[in-house]
Amino acid sequence: MNTSIFDIDCQLDYQLAGPCDFLFQIHALQGLGQQVLEESLEFTPPVGARVYADPAVGHRFTRLQAGPGPLTLRYRAQVQCVLAQRDINAPEMPIAELPDEVMHNLMPTRYCESDLLSRAAQKLFGGLPRGYARVQAIADWIYNNVDYQIGTSVATTTACDVFRQRVGVCRDFSHLAVTFCRALNIPARLVVGYSRFDEPPPDFHAVFEAWLGGQWVMFDATRMAPVDEMVRIAMGRDAKDVAFATIFGPAVMTSMNPLIQPAR
Repeated sequence: MNTSIFDIDCQLDYQLAGPCDFLFQIHALQGLGQQVLEESLEFTPPVGARVYADPAVGHRFTRLQAGPGPLTLRYRAQVQCVLAQRDINAPEMPIAELPDEVMHNLMPTRYCESDLLSRAAQKLFGGLPRGYARVQAIADWIYNNVDYQIGTSVATTTACDVFRQRVGVCRDFSHLAVTFCRALNIPARLVVGYSRFDEPPPDFHAVFEAWLGGQWVMFDATRMAPVDEMVRIAMGRDAKDVAFATIFGPAVMTSMNPLIQPAR
């Protein structure tokens, strides 16, 4: 069994113009081939924060109130990851054989309008051999036809917008891939986590997973970082389920550095 250990050092800085409530989702996931060996969470100035877990999926959230003034969050962790073997012959599963818990990953969502892109998905990929190779073809098509460019999308950009504009960032690439998969009756979901890449500047990374051969298989349509080196934070139907920060109040992010590297 191949394993790797990664050190995470994530710092987020904010300036608050008044009292604000925050909901952070930055803890490394415990489970799914990951084991959090150690971790710490600090705030400057100190604030009362509460960490709780979503019982359905195990994501951990940090909830707090702060302000006005500057606020810095620093999360550090060491995580051991088991490197799963990829089955390039993994088949697509008939609808009747899908587990109940993955069925919602077939449905259109706010950012992944698989009903609206159904015709395009069928035209582009409907005639390809079913299974792993077809999902890889979706990721390859997006890589070859959508330009990666920071600042070209906003919080409301959807898969349909990306398909029309042919430009976006990792979240947009993954939303489009998820949408195409669902339009072909392949359950798919968004995954966010910590990844190492030289460009762009440090940021959280979004990839996607498809349900193939009875398990989730991860793909990265941006090709920016090896998926085997990603430490996952959360999985969801689209970006609204996996935001690293949800803010209620007048806060502005001044810097972010979610860094990851192999453990020494």
